[in-house]
Formats: sequence, C-alpha cells, structure tokens
Amino acid sequence: MQVSLLTHTPLNVCSHAIRTCWQSFERGDNGGEKDIELIDRVGNKFKHASTLEHLHYSFYIQGISRACLQELARHRMASLSVKSTRYTLKELKNEPSFYGDDGDANLARAAQYIVLTGNELVDAMSVAALENLRSVLANTTTSLDIVKYCLPECYRTELTWSINARALQNFLSLRSSKSALWEIRDLAHSIYEALPEEHKFIFAQCLSENG
Repeated sequence: MQVSLLTHTPLNVCSHAIRTCWQSFERGDNGGEKDIELIDRVGNKFKHASTLEHLHYSFYIQGISRACLQELARHRMASLSVKSTRYTLKELKNEPSFYGDDGDANLARAAQYIVLTGNELVDAMSVAALENLRSVLANTTTSLDIVKYCLPECYRTELTWSINARALQNFLSLRSSKSALWEIRDLAHSIYEALPEEHKFIFAQCLSENG
C-alpha cells in the first residue's frame, strides 16, 4: 500500500472562512499561530465542524484490495476515481502461471496483483483465484467486462481520493479503530501520515488509541 498527497487547501482558507462569520479579518496572521489556534478552537473544541469543510485533500492510493475499496466507498462524502478493470485487466493476460513445476505458488509474484493477508489458507485460495483469472484471460477472447466477474476480492487496485477535513475526521475516527478491517485501518494511518505536518493537529484526536 502506498499513499501520496496530491494537493491540499492552505489553512488560511479555513481561518478566513471562520473570520468571515465575525468579520475579524484584522486579527488573522495568514495561517500562522493565531489562525491555527482559531481553527482548533472553533473547528475542534467548539465542534463548529462545518468550517473544516473548506479544507480539501486529494490522495493517490495504490495497492489496496478491492475488498478495502468497498469499505472506502462507504464514506460517501468523498470522491473516488478508481482504476478501471475494463481497460487494465489485460495487464495479467501475458503473465506465466503463478505455480512452479513443483506445484508451489510464487507468492512474491502473486503479491504484485493481490493483497496477501498472512493467513496461509486464505492466501493459498487467493493465489488459486488469481491463477484462475489469469487462465481465463490467457485462453479466451471474452470481453474484459465479462472476465472481471472472476476477480477475487484481494485483487489490487488504485484510486485518486478527494475528501474535506470534516469528512476525513469521521473516516479516521471510524477506520483507525481496532474493530475496522485491518487493511483499511492501515490505510487510515497511512493517510494521516501523508497529511501536511501543519494540518495534523486537526486530525490527531481522531486516531483511535486502540487502532
């Protein structure tokens, strides 16, 4: 899994939005310590979280499973643009078998296409599903729209994901919990780490201590 921050809104946009309400622009310091304290006080402590919606973040997320993608898609106050299987599934078409002559699976090669869990039985079945998919691609002229019904949930994908700060607080609060799917929990922490250092104070209290 790899998470890269593509772009983000400067903090002074949020502080400007807050100061719009009281017309207190002369007290600002263009995203400096005064404005940071204001954002923390109004947006976090006083829970006027609508002001945080002026902050937006866009991430490039690579290497998550389609199972994790399903979890991510439940956060509807975000925009997702996902790698299309219709156009990209052919990447697997010319791969040789993921099993050697001895019948053992090549997990390192398989991990380029699927997310492994560390559970021996589950990962063995995942490689078998990947091999079935590869075999179908290699031995049929069926359209990718039909072939993709063979896709296992562990198949890797990537996406561009954009979200505002208020919705991101909700995401981090829910998905850093130990009760969350392990993969999306790892994703939540990776997203937090990818944030600009000067923005992390907005989200630090959202991370579950039990995650």
